[in-house]
Amino acid sequence: MSNVFDSIKQGLNEAIGFSKGKENKAVVHEFSPIDVKNIRANVGMTQNEFASAFGISVSTLRHWERGDRTPQGPARVLLHVVGKEPETVLKALNN
Repeated sequence: MSNVFDSIKQGLNEAIGFSKGKENKAVVHEFSPIDVKNIRANVGMTQNEFASAFGISVSTLRHWERGDRTPQGPARVLLHVVGKEPETVLKALNN
């Protein structure tokens, strides 16, 4: 059990150090913003069509497009893939 505690403690100490601007081994992942409206426009779909095709609620899509909210986790990954390979994603979802 002490190995688990030591690992958690080390992670917390690294996070505290990072928040104070100290150099440490913490890995920080920064994500570029996603232009959801542009992705949808490039796919050539209305909000309703896009939401339906990719399993997103229209309300959520509108929030993303307005910038009220930011896609997170799997939704962010899906949007990146749709932005790069929309035909492939649509084909996969239709099979």
